[in-house]
Amino acid sequence: MSILINKNTKVLVQGATGREGFFHTTQMLDYGTQVVAGVTPGKGGQTLEHGGKSVPVFNTVKEGVAATQADVSIIFVPPPFGFDAIMEAVSAGVKGIVCITEGIPIQDMMKAYRFVKDRDGWMIGPNCPGLITPDECKIGIMPGHIFKKGNIGMVSRSGTLTYEIVDELTRNGLGQSTCVGIGGDPIIGSSFVDVLGWFENDPETHAVVLSGEIGGNDEEMAAQFIKEKMTKPVVAFIAGKTAPPGKQMGHAGAIVSGHAGSAQSKIEAFADAGVQVVDLPSEVPALIKAKLGL
Repeated sequence: MSILINKNTKVLVQGATGREGFFHTTQMLDYGTQVVAGVTPGKGGQTLEHGGKSVPVFNTVKEGVAATQADVSIIFVPPPFGFDAIMEAVSAGVKGIVCITEGIPIQDMMKAYRFVKDRDGWMIGPNCPGLITPDECKIGIMPGHIFKKGNIGMVSRSGTLTYEIVDELTRNGLGQSTCVGIGGDPIIGSSFVDVLGWFENDPETHAVVLSGEIGGNDEEMAAQFIKEKMTKPVVAFIAGKTAPPGKQMGHAGAIVSGHAGSAQSKIEAFADAGVQVVDLPSEVPALIKAKLGL
């Protein structure tokens, strides 16, 4: 089983004719994802051709959804248009949003977040690598070849750390149920708590790896959720242990103010919840195997 997406998910690409949008559309098609529509205003009626497959392009998401019954949209539009793209997709009846775009203003994201939630939808991102259910569906920019189907859930704020940890899992024979890169912006569509809850309710996910980083309190909230709600084993990794206070490190949300948001604060929270935090990504597989008795 999986969370959020599977082999039956129908994907619409907003910004499909742009350089990044087209490249990753071809990568998703190669992986086997059902990309059924592209949307670029003014280019309706065109088709995207790749590997013997044709993806029709529409002027609006509403037209694309009506013609193809797409249920998830992935967004590759410039930051000034990110908010409108999210609102258009949700208004057109799309259930899930995967927003790759980086740099959408926080004020816009606050409104977009509420708009999605009020309509019982879900959103991953912005500023994220997307998500993947191995051998079924990839919606995002991650390298599909490193993933392997299995029973380990993965959730991370960092795309590259996701890839590193997944590669370690796969090399050690531990496949993944679904991997989710939630994004590193201050306001994102789905938190660690959201994704952990989905994994907890998925019978085919037997354990979860959480990769966090300095800044904000998402990891502390995740630790509290694990302590109170989760029955499945969770292993964590926290990036940014050596980051100096007050410095932004990589992601817009990775800013430490005093002890709050520091790596130590997060590690202490996980320890209180009974979650072991590894020092290196390479240590994750052995700990997962120990937790599962493998």
